[in-house]
Amino acid sequence: MIKQSRETYIALLFIIGIIILVNFFSYKLFLRLDLTQNKEFSVSGVTKNTLKNLDDIVNIKVYFSKSLPSQFISLRENVGDILDGYTNYSSGNIKVSFVDPSDDDNLASSLYMKGIPELQFEVFEKDQMQLVKGYMGILIEYGDAFEALPVVQDTKSLEYQITLAIKKLSSGELRKIGLFNGYSALSRDEMGEAISKLEELYEVVDVDLAGVEVVDKTLETLIIAGPKELISEEDLKKIDEYVNTGGNLLVLDEGIAITEGLQASTKDDGLSSLLASYGITINKDMVLETKANSGVASFNQGFFTFQTNYPYWPKISKAGFDQDNSAVSKLENVVFPWASSIDINEDKLGDNFTVSYIAQSSDKSWKKTESFDLNPQQLFGPGKTEVSTLAVDVNAKFQSPYGLESNNFSRVLVVGDSDFVSGNLVGLTDNLVFFQNITDSLSLDSDLIEVRSKGITSRPITTDISDGQKSLIRYLNVFGVTVLVIVFGLARYYFRKKSNFVDEL
Repeated sequence: MIKQSRETYIALLFIIGIIILVNFFSYKLFLRLDLTQNKEFSVSGVTKNTLKNLDDIVNIKVYFSKSLPSQFISLRENVGDILDGYTNYSSGNIKVSFVDPSDDDNLASSLYMKGIPELQFEVFEKDQMQLVKGYMGILIEYGDAFEALPVVQDTKSLEYQITLAIKKLSSGELRKIGLFNGYSALSRDEMGEAISKLEELYEVVDVDLAGVEVVDKTLETLIIAGPKELISEEDLKKIDEYVNTGGNLLVLDEGIAITEGLQASTKDDGLSSLLASYGITINKDMVLETKANSGVASFNQGFFTFQTNYPYWPKISKAGFDQDNSAVSKLENVVFPWASSIDINEDKLGDNFTVSYIAQSSDKSWKKTESFDLNPQQLFGPGKTEVSTLAVDVNAKFQSPYGLESNNFSRVLVVGDSDFVSGNLVGLTDNLVFFQNITDSLSLDSDLIEVRSKGITSRPITTDISDGQKSLIRYLNVFGVTVLVIVFGLARYYFRKKSNFVDEL
């Protein structure tokens, strides 16, 4: 009996020792298993490298009020989980603190000056609707500089925002990007949100070629978006010189102009001739997709507004993106309104060039080259179906049409559409992320693309099914489990009754 008790105590001591060792190593080692497709709950490699290269302390102060409505309790916990990853990978250079500023009037005033406002929430308490005040912001401090995230509503893009803020604070200066002005090209106001997002990471400067002899060589990328007038030979030569000295060029342009009243006509803004000398041709056509593969557009008819899948707005799904190109490999859907196809003449690209067909239509798409009827209520009949390239990224030593000699490699990325970044259209599907990613790929390589694309959540079943099949899938999702349970119950009842009948015999 004594021997059994001694063995029991020894076994218990072993178990306690193992538990202590497991807790010790689990505290020292930080491991996390993330089974999501885009690793949404894991700290990305870009963030880890950013934290590794920090040479000073970054203070991250999370201002979440304790009196927030109940629906935000889990959000506070999720924010804490993400910041735990920053702390564990920073080698002590990230300091995180949670602060409730509600009881400190001086702190509340200071936060307002730094861009973190006090919010108001409607909550239902004591049988009536009441207003509750609180904070849901984050302040990131590095030395004397700081960046504010005024309101944290979810964690989908939180890692991107925090890592972006840390990179901006620690780098000291922003890289420059040029936005081509003049010739009725898309302006800052017309590109609105797209430019605002770029200004989070870059210094975006206006480039008016009429007042300069050469394009600023310090620009990482020059963006030319949808000029509507013919660019002069003198200014085209300046653009060509910029490219031939190693500058990167992002062209968003189409071969067909759309005017008010849905009228279409071919256009020539001069860029076509310059790009053709580089082996890149924006065709005078428009690419159409089946309704299942097209974006949803809104139209006015008298006093009514209606929405419909519009074949002149081809929607590129995951299969249409170059999966070897990090700028687009994680995107799900991008809509290009009234887009033109692009052809590549490799004979003009010289040696050692690379071409990435980053966005292509489906094999059910077709092209219109004349008699453009843009009426959304017509019966769309496909012509000759074929895959069309809508965006291409070329890295080469480009041949200058003006006889300029250069041994520099440059990148020219061309999208056969400029409308996708203008006005409200940039908010369609993944349009904004696509624009940010291709700009980053030219200006920062793939630095922040990995983090930004983690928040892509569109998961379409497939575009190659009929409406009847879609309805069948919907009803199976709603009633399928219930029907299976009923069938299982009836079958079990039948076999039990049959077994009882056999036993009685």
